[in-house]
Formats: sequence, structure tokens, C-alpha cells
Amino acid sequence: MNRIKVLDVTLRDGGCVNDFNFGTDYMEKILAAQEAANIDIIEMGYIDDKDGSENGRTKFINDTFIKEAILKSKKPGLQYVAMIDYGKFDVNNLAPRGEDTIDGIRMAFHKKDRFNMLEKARIIMSKGYDFYIQPMITMRYSDAELLELIETVNKEIPNAKGFYIVDSFGEMRPNDMERMLNLVDYNLDRNMMLGFHSHNNLQLSYSNAISMLQFPTTRTIMVDSSIMGMGKGAGNLNTELLLEHLNLFYGGEYVIQPLLDVIDKVINQLHDEFYWGYAPEYYLSSANHCTPSYASYYFNKHMLPIDQVSELLNMLAEEKKISFDKAYAEQVYIEYNKSKTVDDTQAVEDIKNQIGGKKVLLVAPGRSIKDAADKIKELVADDDVFSIGLNSNIDIAFDYLLTTRTEAYSAAVAGNKNVIVPSNISKGGRGNVKVLDYSKWINVDEQARDSATVISLNLLKNCEVKEILLAGFDGFSVDINENYFDASMRHPYNAEEAQKRNQYHKELFGKVKEEGVKLTFITPSKYE
Repeated sequence: MNRIKVLDVTLRDGGCVNDFNFGTDYMEKILAAQEAANIDIIEMGYIDDKDGSENGRTKFINDTFIKEAILKSKKPGLQYVAMIDYGKFDVNNLAPRGEDTIDGIRMAFHKKDRFNMLEKARIIMSKGYDFYIQPMITMRYSDAELLELIETVNKEIPNAKGFYIVDSFGEMRPNDMERMLNLVDYNLDRNMMLGFHSHNNLQLSYSNAISMLQFPTTRTIMVDSSIMGMGKGAGNLNTELLLEHLNLFYGGEYVIQPLLDVIDKVINQLHDEFYWGYAPEYYLSSANHCTPSYASYYFNKHMLPIDQVSELLNMLAEEKKISFDKAYAEQVYIEYNKSKTVDDTQAVEDIKNQIGGKKVLLVAPGRSIKDAADKIKELVADDDVFSIGLNSNIDIAFDYLLTTRTEAYSAAVAGNKNVIVPSNISKGGRGNVKVLDYSKWINVDEQARDSATVISLNLLKNCEVKEILLAGFDGFSVDINENYFDASMRHPYNAEEAQKRNQYHKELFGKVKEEGVKLTFITPSKYE
């Protein structure tokens, strides 16, 4: 066991899930569990002088606040480290290593910075810290490039503590592990440890870690993991599972119960609020060799079906796949949908004529429509009201269903309903379908706003509607059971996402009012 070290990244990589906002109480409980489990190396978080905090978060403004905020004492025999992303902290400002400070720095860097990081490494080591080399997305290196980096490291910073294989996108398969391990182990300075950091997009973190443990080498190896796999997207290798394996087969003396206790008291609560774990969009990220942030963005922000997420990921430029660029993601999304244009002049004219100056009832799929069903049906039956349901096939005979969801569209057409649909979902051809040109009816500010609410309000303004009755526009909550009448539409939101969506829609309805349209909410709404 002396040649195997476990490095737990819960406080750092796990922090990518909740913007590092663990709060002091949870930070202390997680650290106490890690220490009680006898984990060899504990990563305390990031050091970032641009986005760091003094306390309450595990992204610290400098190394001093790690000691002041959480590392009040150190358990003998354990090591404590922090990570710095290249360019996000001036390492000249690191305090010298002492008995009460962290012991090491892990520096993560993109391939373009692989030689620039050497100067930073020398400064860090000159202050007494162990230095760990983290070439992000190691799979992006050709064999020649990786050999060049290793040879340079051997020559320029031979006293570095360790060198990592980093599976940033969770895309490594067994043959990749074998190739990388052989290449790095054979060429790396024998005094350096060899580490492995994985993400679980393909559910291969555990098996890849086992492959590393079984790899025939005499050097010390390090395996990164996190409690309950807490980490961005699909998460990481589970610490508790790794420790059990080491206890069973490698003579480990780790204590697993403290980790199970902190899962029960802390991590489960975080998991309920900030989900991580396997999902099809993370598989697609690995298959397309890109950061999972793009898939998460398209799936969560635009709530797209998985086939469209796949098409969008296929459109990403190779050089953009490494780091998430929100503006670029929106550009790709808009271009993708602009390709699905139609001439909707006649469709809009038909809808306007059918409305014919009536009040319009818009019914969104919020939970409140269950209690208001009788009132809604009464309005639908009123000859002076034109009714449009949004996105859900509830059992009410609306004049039209307007949907931005593929499955709702297909079900409505199969049920012979009148349908309004944007051209990014369908170009019609079946049943009584009015197809709207997608790009004409969305709102675009810093991103594309293309919900059924946005499209319907823009359409009704164009049709010169003067009064709109609103039902089911409840607003968004972090409790997914509170958001929709239709359980199939349940979608998780964290508190920040819910607040942003509510604020946007409140402002949207406010602008519609300012343009002279009378709005009446007939069910409770966060947008009032």
C-alpha cells in the first residue's frame, strides 16, 4: 500500500457542482470525514485571486485563507493540497510553506500553456511546496507532444512530486489507459509519482482506476476520487468504493464509515439540490470529445431533446470543444435553428383571422392548472375566448396547442389536435399544423429565448391581441415536483437558475403590459 496514494477532490472538484458554496459547516464536516477515513492526500479547493472568497467557499482568494477558513489543524501523516488553474493566481503571492499550511499545489493547464507553466512550477517549489503536474485533457496530446512534455518536465523540474493523466472529459477507455500508462510510466522520471484523475461520463472511472492499480510499475501512484463521486456533470470516481477495493486487495487500512456518515448527513443533501451523475448528455459529451458544459447548457437551458443535443455537439468546432464558451454555444444554437426556416406568412394570417379580436387564454403546464381546471374549461368553452395550450397534452379542448417539444408535437398530431409549432421542431406535413418560422418569434439578447411562452407572446402581439388571460404560469422552483402539472416535463433547477428564469419572465410580462396588452393571471404566479 505504500506505493498507492488516494487523493480526495470532494472540496475542489465537488465544488464545481455548487459553485464551491459548501458553507463553513459542510466544509468542516467533509474535511473531518476525509481525515477520519485516513485519506492520504486531501485537496482543500482552488486558489483563485480573481474569483476566490475568504470563507464559506472552497475557491479561496489566496492560500492564507485556506488555513484561516478551514485548515485549523492538520492530521499527522496526511497531506493537504490545493489546485491552481494556470493564469488564475499569481504564484509570487503564495506564502512560504510551513507546518500549518497546505503541503502541495496542483497546477492544471491546457496544452497551449504546457511550457509556460514551468516558470510557475519553479516559483511554487522554491517556496517549499510539493508540485503536481496536471495536463488537462491529456487525451488531446499526441504521443509526440506528450513525450515532449515529459522530457521537458524531467529536465526542467525534475523535483516535481507527481505527473497526472487527466481524463477531463471522461472519454478514456481501457485501450487508452493502457497506452497512456505505458507511455508516461516508461518515460517519466522514476522519482515522480504517477497520478490519474477521471470523470465518469462513460461510467468507466472505477474500472480505469482498477487498471491503473494493476499496472506493473515500481513507482508510487495516485488515484483521485471524491465522496459519492461528487463532481461536475457525470461526477468522479467514488472515494468510498475505491477505499473498499484497496482495503480488500491491497492491504489498505482506510476507514470507510466516516464517509458513509457524511454522505448521509451532507452529500445527499447536496445531491438533491445540485444533481451530478450519469446522464445521456454526458455520454454524448465524451463521444464528441468535448467539455460536458455544452451538453448541459443545451439540455438544461433550452430543454432540448437528446437527438438535437447530439446534433449541436456535432456542430462544435474542434478548437472550441476544450473550454465552454457561452456566446459561442448560443451562436451555434441560433445557426442550427436558422437552418430550419419556413415562410409562415399564411400560417400567421390564419391564426390572426381565427383569433378575430377575441380575448386569448394562454394555459401553461404549471401545477396550478389542476385546481383551476373547471375555470379553464369554462373559459375554453366561451365563444369570446380563443384558447392556446402550451407544451402539454392535458385533456382540455384548446383551439390550438403551441409546443416547442418534439414529443408533445407528435402526440398532438397523433391525437388530431390543432397545433402551432416552430420550424426547429417540425416543418409540418401532418394534420392541422401551423408552422412558425423559428427565428422570427424568439427573443435574442445575450442568448436565445425560445420557450413556448416567449414565442406565444410575440405571436399574439403580432396578431394585435389586446387582452390575454394567463393560467398555469406558476414560475420555477428548485422542487421539481412543484413546477409542472405534467410529470413528464419535470426538470431540475438549482436556486440560481430558478431565480433567473423567474426574473426574466416577470420582466417579459412587464414589457408586454407596457406595450398596451392587458394581462390577467387567473392562477397564482411568481411573474405577477
